Amino acid sequence: MSKVLQVVIYKSINDEEKLAAYAELAGPAMKAAGAKFLARGIPLAVKEEGQKTRTVVVEWESLEAANAGYNSDGYQEALKKLDGSAIREFRYVEMV
Repeated sequence: MSKVLQVVIYKSINDEEKLAAYAELAGPAMKAAGAKFLARGIPLAVKEEGQKTRTVVVEWESLEAANAGYNSDGYQEALKKLDGSAIREFRYVEMV
């Protein structure tokens, strides 16, 4: 299988402090698992049904690597800090 892009779309954030605590742990945990962050932040522009909400794009060597990163101890600890303070959508798409 080829490389995979992980696209995380934040539908809502209700606690910026918890999000910051999550981000402090999540980034290093994902990088340690092989993640390559390509983009993160508020979109410059949106079309059609898009919403201007925080979006993160991460490159992984494979879906297996992405799953291992998500399930890693470090990332699971980060999720505890997030503590339900954001509603997000994760998408994994194969790179072409």
